[in-house]
Amino acid sequence: MPISSTSKQFGTVVRKRRMAVGLSQEELAERAGLHPNYVGMIERGVRNPTLDVAARIAKALNIELPKLIKEALRNDGSNLGKAFSS
Repeated sequence: MPISSTSKQFGTVVRKRRMAVGLSQEELAERAGLHPNYVGMIERGVRNPTLDVAARIAKALNIELPKLIKEALRNDGSNLGKAFSS
């Protein structure tokens, strides 16, 4: 199954936010209660997290989930992103 631009962009935003706060993938995974390999797959856009997992990641990054999603959608180039850009 091809990787969607939304999945890739969500992963890119997670990686950018993680690095901005100075966390390793392992540290983010521990804070979110996830396996480090899973965090890596999310960051590469290979896996799509559920809303529950996305919320745990957002909490571990100290950002509200809607803001994290909005940032990803705003940058993914899809029509979904346009709907959330206002």
